[in-house]
Amino acid sequence: MKTIKEINAKIGRGDAVVVTAEEIIDLVAKKGVRKVAREVDVVTTATFGPMCSSGVYFNIGHSKPRIKLGGGSCTVNDVPVYAAFGAVDVFLGAAAVPDDDPRNKVFPGEFKYGGGHVIQELAAGKDIRLECSAYGTDCYPRRKLETLLNIRDLNEAVLFNMRNCYQNYNVAVNLSGKTVFTYMGMLKPRLGNANYSSAGQLSPLLKDPYYRTIGIGTRIFLGGGIGYIAWNGTQHNPCAERGRNGIPLGGAGTLAVIGDLKQMSPEWLVGTSMAGYGVTLSVGIGVPIPVLDEEVVRRAAVTDAEIYAPVVDYGRDYPRRSSRIIAEVSYAELRSGSIKLRGKTVPTGSLSSYARARKIAVLLKTRIEEGEFFLTEPSAALPGAESGYKVKPLNERLYKKE
Repeated sequence: MKTIKEINAKIGRGDAVVVTAEEIIDLVAKKGVRKVAREVDVVTTATFGPMCSSGVYFNIGHSKPRIKLGGGSCTVNDVPVYAAFGAVDVFLGAAAVPDDDPRNKVFPGEFKYGGGHVIQELAAGKDIRLECSAYGTDCYPRRKLETLLNIRDLNEAVLFNMRNCYQNYNVAVNLSGKTVFTYMGMLKPRLGNANYSSAGQLSPLLKDPYYRTIGIGTRIFLGGGIGYIAWNGTQHNPCAERGRNGIPLGGAGTLAVIGDLKQMSPEWLVGTSMAGYGVTLSVGIGVPIPVLDEEVVRRAAVTDAEIYAPVVDYGRDYPRRSSRIIAEVSYAELRSGSIKLRGKTVPTGSLSSYARARKIAVLLKTRIEEGEFFLTEPSAALPGAESGYKVKPLNERLYKKE
């Protein structure tokens, strides 16, 4: 047994042994779980891909004369921000689009620019246009504000993502006779392609499937800077069905994360346009797993061949909220470039970048080895498989209109 305190002491001395989630697989194959548990201190995991439930809150500072944005309207580079807080606090969602964007009026819509792109530009240090209107009060008399903003001028600029790092996810296919455009990308008719979105054997929650070491307060690599796990993410579903190795067989755990946007890089926060669907933000996240004992090593050494994802029809089933699963395929099969479905060879593609996830895992490894990144003890556990915590669908109820 080791403790996080002991591991941090080794990081401080510069003699901690750190490996990536890929490297531990080969180490365990060569040396066995017991020896690796004694020798290795930290395993770095990572993922990079579209994460729609992401956003930034920021404080612009008080103008002269003062203005109250709360209850008014506000845009940045023509993208609406949520102005329903105090005088000069606003929230920008990654999926927001300008009011004059044609959306899907001409299908499929291009969605060239939106909240995710503004967030990337803020992280890059670019100026953005702020335009606000307010109703005016005695203490906040100003009614109009138009100015350039730069992240250097903001009092706070905080990335807060309410659902990131899905523990596992669907493989999207299309059984219908027409092309469909989804958040899983373009899907060709009649099993023309299959898209997935996970870093598989590099992905954080697949390497700690029961959240033994990953919890509320865990320090992480977020967008190139330092962030923290703030809570379980929305739609957290730890009681999802699991395989014998403990890995969920579909969407399960999620994370809500937070960090200082001023520390982050546009390399790891990328505005992304998805034809026919909308805009989003592709986010880079790395999570260190402390090697506390042999069980941690055994879980962290799981391979793509041992992780399975459900194949779901996005042509008919998904839009109708059908629970039908066509098949289950391993990430080893998905990453091979094709899978077999119903006697057909179906080409695969990933919305998640494995290459970028690998780079994040190596970057985080280097920062720990160089004493720039220390681990934290979780202040509370995430709801786990024994918690009874389950995601619930919407229960629609009619009401009388006055």
